[in-house]
Amino acid sequence: MSAADRLREDGHPIGEVYLSRSEIDARVRELGARLATEYAGREPLFVAPLKSSTVFLADLSRATAIDHAIDVIELAPYGSGRGGGGVRMLKDLDHPLEGRDVVIVEDVVDTGLTLSFLTRSCVERGPASLAAITLLDRPYRRLVDDIPLRHIGFTVPDELFAGYGLGLDERWRALPDIHLALAAE
Repeated sequence: MSAADRLREDGHPIGEVYLSRSEIDARVRELGARLATEYAGREPLFVAPLKSSTVFLADLSRATAIDHAIDVIELAPYGSGRGGGGVRMLKDLDHPLEGRDVVIVEDVVDTGLTLSFLTRSCVERGPASLAAITLLDRPYRRLVDDIPLRHIGFTVPDELFAGYGLGLDERWRALPDIHLALAAE
């Protein structure tokens, strides 16, 4: 019996594995190699929003074989529901961005509203360059086009996911694979 089967048997909303740990690891290593090539001879700053991007950020950092720094920002949505409303900042960055090559590291880019907010916030601080990378992308849900999304791990369907840092009701982030999340009955 799989871990997902045991969770479902116990009444938890965790479905089948959508992306396995090995699939994720292989793709993250590819993305890290691309960033190492793209930023060779420079020291980019990886900026990730808390909380769900932290696992991807850690793995991407280890897979990127050049010197780089890491910083985190905490954002929260205004409004309700998936993708509804605006974004507000709860914790700002600790590093100055002026003159730095900045890479925004996102877990999921959906409507693009959060990435657009973060992009505007970064641009105001005068980075030398600004790009974004996401593990999961849903381009068909995009509400804004002015985002610097340069690298995409996987294009995924309009489903809820849990695991590999992605939370479902602030739970299941520690699962090593990305699972489909079952709808509440």
